[in-house]
Amino acid sequence: MKKNTSRVPPDIALVPTTRRRRIGVAALAAAFSLAALYVAWHEANGPDARPTDELPITQARADAASQPAGAAAMPAGANRSALVKRGEYLARVGDCAACHTADKSRPFAGGLPIDTPFGTIVTPNITPDPDTGIGQWSDADFLRAMHEGIGKGGERLYPAFPYAEYTRVTEQDVLAIRAYLNTLTPIHYTPPANSLKFPFNQRWLMALWNLFNFTEARFVPDPKQSAEWNRGAYLVTGLAHCEECHTPRNFMQGLKSSARFSGAVQAGWHAFNITPDKISGVGDWSNDELATYLATGAAAGRANAAGPMGEVVADSTQYMTPFDLRSIVTYLRTVPPVSGGESRPRHQWGNPADDVTALRGTAIHGVNGAQLFVANCATCHSWTGQGVGASAPGAYPSLIHNSTVGASDASNLALVILHGVSRTTAHADVLMPAFGSQLTDEQVAAITNYVTRQFGNPQSTVTAEQVGKLRTP
Repeated sequence: MKKNTSRVPPDIALVPTTRRRRIGVAALAAAFSLAALYVAWHEANGPDARPTDELPITQARADAASQPAGAAAMPAGANRSALVKRGEYLARVGDCAACHTADKSRPFAGGLPIDTPFGTIVTPNITPDPDTGIGQWSDADFLRAMHEGIGKGGERLYPAFPYAEYTRVTEQDVLAIRAYLNTLTPIHYTPPANSLKFPFNQRWLMALWNLFNFTEARFVPDPKQSAEWNRGAYLVTGLAHCEECHTPRNFMQGLKSSARFSGAVQAGWHAFNITPDKISGVGDWSNDELATYLATGAAAGRANAAGPMGEVVADSTQYMTPFDLRSIVTYLRTVPPVSGGESRPRHQWGNPADDVTALRGTAIHGVNGAQLFVANCATCHSWTGQGVGASAPGAYPSLIHNSTVGASDASNLALVILHGVSRTTAHADVLMPAFGSQLTDEQVAAITNYVTRQFGNPQSTVTAEQVGKLRTP
């Protein structure tokens, strides 16, 4: 309300009495509604709340290599080693090591900085060390963190820890993971503190975030769907937390439910659209191609995993059972397709190059993408861009019909040139050297633009300035 600067006597109201009363009643009603909403939310999500929808996932059977997630609780006399083995498998499905390992000599000891729009969050130590890890956590403490996003001391956890997805994981599976973590070597290490700007360093504000972006509820199988579909839904929306990377976020950094799995940018890397849209997504991939990509990181004529997805394959999905891989594919086939506006699939671009003949005997002035490609890339990818070794596990991939090269955003290609590729699976040890220390931003941009123009989407370009930002995210 603006300050009264008129000559109306101060004891005369600025608004009619009736209007003022209406405003007062409306304000009181709004306050009461907010209070009632908070009480209702707290009763449903508070520390003592217990979900009523945690039912055995009888429809979600895995094969013998992995116990069915959410199957009936193990008998008291069950072999503990089997429980631990199951927990190890589930921890791989959840890719726990990826976030909780900053130094490979200290696995699960945390310390990995995660950059967010609100500051940097550093992952905690989850080894059973009693002082710096979770050695003094009870099973109830662990369940509460996974299902409700609340730590041992009652502090609210930040959603960089994907409890919004982990809440769907059954109690039996959470306790199996806990049993496995208890067998790890305790590491006495306290990670650095978070570095968040005010007011985002106030954990109590997470109650407001949760109100709009989090619903505590265990996964409930759909009796109308197959066992594979239910298992896939349980993994994708829960422990594997695929949406965390492949779904764009709203202004609060919650997941945008209207665009699930349609692709998003994480630390400069574009996690592609994995909906069944035939142009923007993976709708024209075969089931075998999708499962092979998750198991090996490569699908001939389609894609080769790099960056964060390469790490997911190396640390997590390569270890999944064939049943679980098929189940993930089955579920993803049924999510609503989302178009990204592309004119053709990412893997359908490109033709072999013959620039090497044109360069012979030609004086090069300035930064030339073709020359830089021949000098730095052709040894492995061939000067024609067709790669070496065809579709063999250890082949140098073709840049033609390559989804990274054919993407509408050239950032992933530039990042691969800058940082290289390192992906070790049971099928192959894939290594591409990083050129970031050898090439300038202008040179990386020139190679990127040459590759996209010749072998991929010619409308996808990057500037030296953009490369600089990608170099140091």
